[in-house]
Parts: sequence; C-alpha cells; structure tokens
Amino acid sequence: MIYTIKNELLTVQVSSLGAELQSIKTTDGCEYLYQGNPEFWSGRAPIMFPICGRFFGGKYTFLGKEYEMGSHGFARHSEFSLSFASESAVTLTLTENEETKKSYPFNFKLDVTFSLKGSELFVDYKVTNTDEKTLIFALGGHPAFNVPLDDGLNFEDYAVEFDKPCDAFRLDLSPTCFCTYEDKLYTQGGTKTIKLTHELFDNDAIFLYNVPKKITLFSAKGSRAVTVRFDKMKYIGLWHAPKKPAPYVCIEPWASIPSGDGEIDNLLSKREMIHLDTGCVHKTGFSIEIR
Repeated sequence: MIYTIKNELLTVQVSSLGAELQSIKTTDGCEYLYQGNPEFWSGRAPIMFPICGRFFGGKYTFLGKEYEMGSHGFARHSEFSLSFASESAVTLTLTENEETKKSYPFNFKLDVTFSLKGSELFVDYKVTNTDEKTLIFALGGHPAFNVPLDDGLNFEDYAVEFDKPCDAFRLDLSPTCFCTYEDKLYTQGGTKTIKLTHELFDNDAIFLYNVPKKITLFSAKGSRAVTVRFDKMKYIGLWHAPKKPAPYVCIEPWASIPSGDGEIDNLLSKREMIHLDTGCVHKTGFSIEIR
C-alpha cells in the first residue's frame, strides 16, 4: 500500500512495505528521491532495524542461542500497518511476529512517522519495549537522493557540506564492510565540504562521526539542494553502489555500526547498540529539507 502526504510545498509517498519512502516531489514536479533503478540499486530509503550494517557471518548469539539476520535487519522487508493518517502525516507500525522471532527473540513496537512542515520532511522513529527483558536494537535511515537534481548538471558538479568546519573521523571498514576499529581523521584541518565523484565510493560507504548534525547536498551551479538534520544520530554515511556511475547519493543517519571484522557478536555486548528497559520508549529520527 502506498500512502501520500502533502502540503503547499511537497508531496511525499511512503510504502507500507518497509515503511520506505517512495517519492519526495516539489510542486513543480521535481523528484528528489532516487527511484530505485535496479541497474544501480533497487532501494530508495530503507529503514535499518534492529541492526545497522551486518553481523559478521550473518549471525549473532543471545543467551546461548545462535540467530541469523541479514544486512540492516528485517524491518525493510516487513509489512507495516497503518496507525495514523492525515493530509500531512502518516504513522506506520511494525510489531513482532512469527517471522521476526526467528531472527530476533524480542517483543517490540516500532512506529515510524512521516510528517511535513513547510519544506521539511520529518522522519521520526519510536521504539517501545513490550517484552519482559531488555530490548537491544539499533536504528538508522538510508535515503537516496537523485544526483544531479538540476537539469544540465553532472554528478561531479555536486558536493555535500556540513554547516560548520569539522575534524571528522571515518569508520575504518574492511573490504567486506566490517569495522576494524582503526578509525582515522577524514576531514583534517576543519574541512566542511566533500566533493562528490563516483570514485569516492569505489571502496563502498563512507561513515563519519564527530561531525555537525546538519549536512547539505548541493551544487554551486544549481538551485536545488537537500539538507539532512540528524541531531539524535551519532553517525552519518555517504554511499552509492561501488564502481558504478550511479545517479544518486545516500545520506544515511545511523545510531550504530556494523560488527567487527571476524567477530561473531554476542548481542548483549555488541558495540553501539541501544538497550531499552521493559515498558520504556526510545525516540529518534532525522529530517530532510528540500530546496
């Protein structure tokens, strides 16, 4: 099921499958969200839950039992139910079921709310622990934006820019995209702008931390731009399909990180996970401003 919300500036579509954004359009018909061409990548804006990235070997242990889970978790492949809808907002909900219990032995409720205010789309996550034990999880977003956004421009005409200079650290990832824990400075000297090239992603994603919580995709030659604010997320990722002239860039706010290279994680001790007590609620999210 596709749900549509809109206001005087934007029209947004969201699918009940994965609570995934399908479209972000301005009133002049410009599509800002990448449309999932399978030649490059079939996704558009999947949700990362209950993990961000991958478990080494595709598995983890919890209380002495081994479980298998695919990249980025199961929420992106799950059917969400409608909990609320208005002209400018929609809330989609996922709870545990027989399938989720096979890979994740917890009861939970995940609400994802999309709401519009002016030229900004807010993506809010609310996780409720409905289990009798502590809920352990991660959350993240993976929206992909068309590049170029302006007619007549090329991918290389664009850059992403933080709103302040920063000494950002980059997660050091192995060739198979697992953490090595040998992170290094990425924007030494207080740089705030990263020029986009296709070659930038030849070794897969770039994940940064110790950064300002506002990043903008833009071209000095164009008029259209996208700003992502991620006040409650520690990491921001940049990605497109490696070694391809992909016409998009993902700007990914994450609260967690992949497994360490060579480590089969015990979920109780996995790094950077959120631990939520019984009956408690965790709220996080990000926003996308369109210009």
